[in-house]
Amino acid sequence: MSEVKISAEPRTEFGKGGARRTRRAGKVPAVLYGHGEKPRHIALPAREFAAAIRHGGMTQVFNIEITDGSAALALPKAIQRDPIKDTFDHVDLLVVRRGERVTVDIPVQLVGEAARNTLVMTESNTLSVLADATRLPDHLEASIEGLEPGGHVTAADVRLPSGVELAADAELVIAVVAAAPTAEALGAETAEAAEAATPEPAEA
Repeated sequence: MSEVKISAEPRTEFGKGGARRTRRAGKVPAVLYGHGEKPRHIALPAREFAAAIRHGGMTQVFNIEITDGSAALALPKAIQRDPIKDTFDHVDLLVVRRGERVTVDIPVQLVGEAARNTLVMTESNTLSVLADATRLPDHLEASIEGLEPGGHVTAADVRLPSGVELAADAELVIAVVAAAPTAEALGAETAEAAEAATPEPAEA
């Protein structure tokens, strides 16, 4: 994952009112913390931050240049969004250093095709790994190729790039393959549901 340079301003207004004013100005309230440093409150340009998150998600490394002359490398640790406006309310950023190894949750993508007439059920969308903070993979791949009903993929089956180590339990289930329901079974379920929904005739 490449680094994204982004500017920031020190934030001096706090609380809900200050955060609202920051967002109205087209910026995202954020806090930088880590390595025993005192948390720093900053404001990030909302448009640039949103574009970077769309591209890199929670593994995006930010090279933050603050207008007070300081700078920091950081990873998103927690993001609060407005579910209606789909905007960012607040961001927690974890300060990292080049060469430092960190534990992060990486998205997992299923690749391949299971056997015919099966259903694939995802049990976990992410996997916790240990990797260089500035060389995090944007996703991991888990193969379901040819899996029959009853088959499954665990964390130990996920292909890890060089330099990336598994931090999660190796037996963590990522996906399970089950037999697809037959047409007869679906028809029987539909009939049962219709029967249950039919009111009983009133007694005379």
